Amino acid sequence: MDSKKRSSVEAEGSKERGLVHVWQAGSCSLAPERLPGWGGKTVLQAALGVKHGVLLTEDGEVYSFGTLPWRSEPAEICPSNPILENALVGQYVVTVASGSFHNGAVTESGVVYMWGENSAGQCAVANQQYVPEPNPVSISDSETSSLLAVRILQLACGEEHTLALSISREIWAWGTGCQLGLITTTFPVTKPQKVEHLAGRVVLQVACGAFHSLALVQCLPSQDLKPVPERCNQCSQLLITMTDKEDHVIISDSHCCPLGVTLSESQVENQASTAISPSTETLDNQGEVFENTLVENDVPVATDATRGDAISSQQDIMGTTEISSARNTPSYPDTQAVNEYVQTLSDRSVRENSENGEKPMPSQPLVEEAVPNLHSPPTTSTSALNSLVVSCASAVGVRVAATYEAGALSLKKVMNFYSTAPCEPGTQAGSGSIGPEGLKDSREEQVKQESMQGKKSSSLVDIREEESEGGSRRLSLPGLLSQVSPRLLRKAARVKTRTVVLTPTYSGEADALLPSLRTEVWTWGKGKEGQLGHGDVLPRLQPLCVKCLDGKEVIYLEAGGYHSLALTAKSQVYSWGSNTFGQLGHCDFPTTVPRLAKVNSENGVWSVAAGQDYSLFLVDTEDFQPGLYYSGRQDPTEVDNLPENHSGTKTPVLLSCSKLGYISRVTAGKDSYLALVDKNVMGYIASLHELATTERRFYSKLSDIKSHILRPLLSLDNLGTASTVQLLQEVASRFSKLCYLIGQHGASLSSFLHGIKEARSLVILKHASLFLDSYTEQVSSPVSCSISAGLFCQGEQLLNQKRLD
Repeated sequence: MDSKKRSSVEAEGSKERGLVHVWQAGSCSLAPERLPGWGGKTVLQAALGVKHGVLLTEDGEVYSFGTLPWRSEPAEICPSNPILENALVGQYVVTVASGSFHNGAVTESGVVYMWGENSAGQCAVANQQYVPEPNPVSISDSETSSLLAVRILQLACGEEHTLALSISREIWAWGTGCQLGLITTTFPVTKPQKVEHLAGRVVLQVACGAFHSLALVQCLPSQDLKPVPERCNQCSQLLITMTDKEDHVIISDSHCCPLGVTLSESQVENQASTAISPSTETLDNQGEVFENTLVENDVPVATDATRGDAISSQQDIMGTTEISSARNTPSYPDTQAVNEYVQTLSDRSVRENSENGEKPMPSQPLVEEAVPNLHSPPTTSTSALNSLVVSCASAVGVRVAATYEAGALSLKKVMNFYSTAPCEPGTQAGSGSIGPEGLKDSREEQVKQESMQGKKSSSLVDIREEESEGGSRRLSLPGLLSQVSPRLLRKAARVKTRTVVLTPTYSGEADALLPSLRTEVWTWGKGKEGQLGHGDVLPRLQPLCVKCLDGKEVIYLEAGGYHSLALTAKSQVYSWGSNTFGQLGHCDFPTTVPRLAKVNSENGVWSVAAGQDYSLFLVDTEDFQPGLYYSGRQDPTEVDNLPENHSGTKTPVLLSCSKLGYISRVTAGKDSYLALVDKNVMGYIASLHELATTERRFYSKLSDIKSHILRPLLSLDNLGTASTVQLLQEVASRFSKLCYLIGQHGASLSSFLHGIKEARSLVILKHASLFLDSYTEQVSSPVSCSISAGLFCQGEQLLNQKRLD
């Protein structure tokens, strides 16, 4: 009897879940409408195209609505009610996707079905304009077994292409255009092919814009980083080149394969060179990234080229892994080789100076000072020299540090630093020695002059990038060691303590059950509106990592017509691409690099959707009922009532939808957008949203404490005795592990609200031991618990004070 009552209650509650409400894009004042002709079935997912859409119900059925020109029956081209896709009956579909004019569905067994327009091969059918009914797509991997079908987890559709994410976390693509990420110029591609450039990586999600693609990729563990080959696999050109100059060495690692630029052109890009000269720039504490200093007169031209833009090498290894591995290299290369190399440089310099009528500088004493006796006791200069060489090798990378040229370069820079200051006009070279302060002042003046000279000789693009703020730089371009300053010497001379990694390493069980926060964003396709996020408007044939999103903990991606959105675990949204109508949620420039959308300063965003020229943001509120913000195109009748920007919104506008219920998911198309709403049946839905909102807010606070207190605290030179430092490091490590787990759980709850919302499937209930073990470890030590509580209280006070300021 109890089971019958329970089933009747669940049936009654199901009628109040997954309710479909539709708005017209460009109209913020009109109230939403219920989808015409739709019955009472619970909808789990919806997808919208230009003039059509598909619905996925709780029982695995798929319905289509809108304008359907591919249907064979005239009455079904513009149906008044959503029509059932009979070809999918009995298959139990688990996810659906819509492109501009085609659709896709994935069944429980991992089989893909496609239907709709097929002019570009986006339905994986050859020589057919339309595919009227869902048609199964055969996907097989010839590397494993051509007879064994590849199972698919997720689909994403653009205007002329389709991407599929397999159960082995690999991407398969078909259709037409560079947005496929395939090495081919033959289109359309009607047989699904693997995107080889991301093979071996764990891809978490794919998204498609009109003509560009995005992928959310899990970061590689440090031990899995692959060595960089010497030559490009496609064009066999050297990936790194080195050229000797009079007083420096030009190192170029900016090789760009022609296949990574366009489909139709076979020209090779000019290689942008990095001139190594004195001064450094330090970014965040996870690693040092050195910006390239482009010297126009010193660029080695390896091949003919027709473009002047430099594209970063896709094989660069960035971050702390590169630095830590480089520190294992010897401080000195072979002594004899260094002597011979420096002597060659000195002889060349003397010969060229004599030809120009200049007085040469003595070289032999400098060589003796630069390369001391390795078997003698280390002096102060030798110790600092060793530290500097290690730091230089760390910044440049393993590939350069392994060469004699890079070692000699570092030695020569130190040699210049420890030698007497450059002679001023009218003074003698053999004058008295200069004190430390005088040496410091003269060296800083020299650094300033050389930096200004580098700006004069660099291109206009690089000057603009240096003058703009840090967020507008082309952070996706890799950096090399460009300059050496006294600040680097002082940093190298500090006493090194054990480094505490505030982002825990791969934890196995937690990462298998919960969403990973160690992610990267890779993009490819057409980029004329900056929708790829690489700081330029160039197309990319192969996936390229958006470097400035590294460490941002991106958990979800959305692609609009010509713009892109990235949602982070801290409930922030980064947006880039076309901003004609304000669809990015901000008015900052440039829009070719990701920037924070200015949705709501008090509450975080937990779900997003991107339409043709607008964006939707689902935001937490004080009463835990999600609020919906709209940003983008506005109809002419609407712009009189709202702040406009070329018939669009300047800032996201809050829609009036509080009476609808609890919005669980939003979907955007071209002319309309859709929300799935749940009624608060017996308080259950409200409790779920409260749990998810509280967990996300808690993680944001913990993250702020970690970045504003722990990181600056651990970077201090004097933290007390060794036992105190060790205790603080242990507390920081435990705190970071717990913080990361809470962030994962917050992201998991956001995904949970998109689905069926069965309490039995909550991770915190199914795998309670995972959370209990972490909490027990955090509070196992009374000292650790008291320090953590103190840090949390202090962090909360600082954050409140920051809000008041």
